[in-house]
Formats: sequence, structure tokens, C-alpha cells
Amino acid sequence: MTAGQQRADGAARALLVLAAVAVGFAAADTYVVVLALPEMMTSVGLNLDELQRAAPIVSGFLLGYIAMLPLIGRIADIRGRIPVLVGSLVVFSVGSLVTAASYDLVTMVAGRFLQGVGGGGLVPATLALVADIWTVEQRGVPLGVVGAVQEVGSVLGPLYGAVVLSFSTWGTIFWLNLAVGLVLAAGLLALRRPVASPAGHNATESRAAVDWLGALLAVLAVVALALVLLAPERLTSGLTTGLAYIPYVGDSRWTTPMALTCYVLAALFVARELSAKRPLIDLRGAADLRASADLIGAGLLGLALAGVVLAFATADPEVQVFSPLGPWFLAGSAVAALLFVWRQRVATHPLIPRRALADRPAWGAVLVSFLIGSSLIAALVDIPIFARVTVFPNSQLGAALVLVRLLAALPVGALAGGYLLRRVPAAVLAAVGMVAAAGGFAWMAQWDRSALDSPVATVPLVLCGLGFGLAIAPVNAALLAATRSEVHGIASALLIVARMVGMLVGISALTTIGLRRFYAVAADVPSIQQVCGSDRICDAYVDALREAGIAQIHAIFWGAAVAALLAAVASAVLLRSAGPTGPRGRRGLSL
Repeated sequence: MTAGQQRADGAARALLVLAAVAVGFAAADTYVVVLALPEMMTSVGLNLDELQRAAPIVSGFLLGYIAMLPLIGRIADIRGRIPVLVGSLVVFSVGSLVTAASYDLVTMVAGRFLQGVGGGGLVPATLALVADIWTVEQRGVPLGVVGAVQEVGSVLGPLYGAVVLSFSTWGTIFWLNLAVGLVLAAGLLALRRPVASPAGHNATESRAAVDWLGALLAVLAVVALALVLLAPERLTSGLTTGLAYIPYVGDSRWTTPMALTCYVLAALFVARELSAKRPLIDLRGAADLRASADLIGAGLLGLALAGVVLAFATADPEVQVFSPLGPWFLAGSAVAALLFVWRQRVATHPLIPRRALADRPAWGAVLVSFLIGSSLIAALVDIPIFARVTVFPNSQLGAALVLVRLLAALPVGALAGGYLLRRVPAAVLAAVGMVAAAGGFAWMAQWDRSALDSPVATVPLVLCGLGFGLAIAPVNAALLAATRSEVHGIASALLIVARMVGMLVGISALTTIGLRRFYAVAADVPSIQQVCGSDRICDAYVDALREAGIAQIHAIFWGAAVAALLAAVASAVLLRSAGPTGPRGRRGLSL
């Protein structure tokens, strides 16, 4: 190997490490809010019993993550992977700043939305980058690494939040997010050099001179934004500095001289980017992007996905199928989806290029991802619920640690799946993994009230986690092998959207199944007077209802097992022609 090839290989590995760490860090942020939510609620004036009002803090992140993914994936195909990775990290960092400095629920939700947009954009760009750099035969391990790091992030997220909260406030979590996001973005920019040339563009872009004036204006605008949000008492109470916080109109901080300074700096930054020879953000190319990315189609698809998120993500999975406004959200989503289909037919350059997913393994991978998501959500939601119903009624931490046994096995399975792709077809690996996951759920459906007291209960949890992990790299590899390199971004985005929508739809369907089982069993429970001999609830009556709750979760586990088996069958049938010798591989760098 020549010195140039060694340098290129080193750059490829470094890019993979930075991109994977960014994906893992964003995944951790998805779960870190679980522990920080009570403090976040009180900081914006919500009581702890107002969880429904606080739901947008979580659903806002999901909305940004899912609704914007297709557009970001398409932009990654048009403008390159590294610009999208860097831009996503910057948006994630700005969202972290807005969240950390938020002073009411609206600004907090806005910050979480921006975090979701940035965090979601990292995944399709990273998967497309792997496909750009490595050949079809050699993508398995890098894809396994990306999948493993993403799952590790989901495991470490709550731990990361707990560590920070043990010595500081919830805001520190998001200030750290800001710092880490900017460091990762700077690292990606520092590695920006050509390392592969698929489909007419480099996997990374040639190094260019930095627009220092534009960078300075951007930093000053962000600092001004932070000062508007934080409104530090030292400044607001100062005789001179306080003038910057006296509103011109009304009593809103957004009409103060400090806010006006922020607006002016932002306008100067835009003007600079429009006039600079080598801008930080190529705003002059926005017109071309508007035509080639079909922003109208992206908006319609985003609205359709937003309706699904708002219908399901704000419901209580223990007692509701979807939120009270769910039917209206779903109706709006259906209308937007129909309009998107029409737009796809008439647009000159549709959001999803025609025949982008024409090959069976391509659309098959999207379907399999949907089924995997609909099964996986049962593990994420109902295993902790089962633990609380049985052995940890008063310990949310203990219930969460039961789930950690499954989550810890996921990255191990992802690495194993990536490694085995060198020798085993993707269809076989994915099918085996989902059969293992189905077996784990079937085992869990046999648990009784004392099952978690036994160390044997760890076996189905690990089996389930390994199974899901084993399927990650094969499904991703099948999609990338069956699609052209110039659509890898949008294809990867649709794969992720399918999994997330599958999780939302899955929890709704499984909750419906579980509730029907609960009501059927609860109907056979004698009345309080018959069980307790009075109108006062006794332990025997509570135990009878607890058995109904266990039957409910058993039904959900059986439903998840069926969904996992459907994913296994779909993998075996639809992904057969994909794998190391898949139909449309592109040469890149060897690892």
C-alpha cells in the first residue's frame, strides 16, 4: 500500500470514528431527557403532575428527528455527506443552546425540535458516507460499528444524565451537548479531503479556505441569541447594560435592543454568505437545492410524518392507543400523504428520485425496518412496565436496569452482524436475528410475577437484544447494496423513518392488543365486595388486577414476537439478492 493510500485509509477510519461518535452522542441525547424531565418541567413552571403538558418536550424532539429526515437525506445526496454531517451537528448544538437557556415551555420545545433535526440528520449521512468509502464486500464492519455505537448511546444516555445531575443541574447536560457538538463539527471539517469518488462527488469535500468573517458573525449572532434567552441578572439589573433589555414594544424580550442586535448580526451573516467567494454555507446554491430537492414534496411528507408523531408520541402507552387529538392528526397526515404521492408523480425532480427503491431488496429493507421497529418498541416500553408491575413497584431505576440487560446486548449483536456479513448473506443474518428476537419475546411471554427474581430471566433479554442487534447491519447493507450511490442519503433516511414510524404504529397496535387482554381478564375478577368483604380495596383485589396487568403485557410480548417473525420472513424473502455480492455495489476504499 502506498503512503497516499495509507493516508486515505487513515482519513476514512477517522471519519467513521467521528461520524459514529456523533450518531452515538445524538442517540444518548434521545434518552437523557428521561431523568432530566422533572427538573426541566419545574424550570419552565410546570408541576410534576402536568406530564401531559410536558409531552412536547419529548415529542418535539421526535418531530424534528422524523419529519425532517427525508429532506436532510436528499440534501446529503445533492450537496455531499460531510456538509450535512457538519450542518446537522451545528443545528444540534444550537438546539442544545436554546434548550439549556430556555425560559419557558415554548423555547424549550423549540430547542428540542432543533436537536431532533440535527440528531436525525446525522444517521442517513453517516450510512451514506460508509457506502461511499467502503465497497459492498467491506461495508459490514463499518455499518456494524455505526449501529453498535448508536445502540451504546441509547444505553449510556440515562447514565450520562444521571452522572451530570448528580453534581449539577439539567441545563449542564445541554451545555455539554453544545460543546461536544461543536468539537465534532470542527473535527469533521479538519478531516475534509477527498477519500473516494462515487457518483460524481467525493465522499468528503476538498479543503477550502475558512470564511473567518462569516464565522465571526455566526458566533456573535449565537452569543447574542444566548444573551437574549438567558437575560443574565448582572446585565439586566445594570444601570447601563440593563438598557439592552428594555423592550421597544410590549414586554417581550424579543423586542429588546439585545434581540435587535441578534437579528442584525444574523442578517449580516446571511449577507456575508451570499457575497463571500467561499462561504461557510452556500446560500447562493439554495435555488438549485430548492429545485432538485423538491421542497414542496419534502414539506408534504414532513406534515404526513408529523401527524403520525403527534398522534402516537403524546399518548400514554400504558392506557392509550393515541392522544385525544390523534384521529384528527391522523386524518391530516393521510391528506398530506395523498398530496405527497401526487407531488411525487408530477414533480420534475421529486424528493424521492423515481425508481430509487425499485429493486426488491431496497423496498424490502424499508419494510423490514418498519417491522423491526414495531417489534422493538415492545421491549423498550413494556419490559420496564412488567418490572414495575412485578418486582420493582417503587423503583423506576430497578425497572430500567432490567431493560439495560437487553440494551447492552444490542451493540454486541450489531458488531457481530457487521462482521458476519463478510461470510453470511444479509437475508440470512437478518432473518436469524429476528427469529432470535421472536424467541426472546415468546420466552418473556411465559414470565410469572417472580420471574425477574431469577438470573435465568436475563437469557431471553440478552437473546432478544442480540437478535435485534444482529439484524441492524444486514438490513442497512441490503438497502445500500440495492440502491445507487446518488440516492444513498434519501434511501437511508427512509429506512430510519420506517423504523421510527414502525415504533409509533407498533406501540399503538400492541397497546390495543394488550388493553383488550387486560379488560378480558379483569372482567373475570370478582367485585371489591366479593374479594375484600367490604368497599375498601384490599391486597387480594390489587393482586387480582396485577394478574390482569401481567396478562396484558404477555399479550403485548406475543404480538411483538409475531412482528419479529414477520420481519424474519420478510428478510428471508425480500433481501435474498442483497449482500456482499449485491446488485449495485460501488468501489470505495478498503478498510
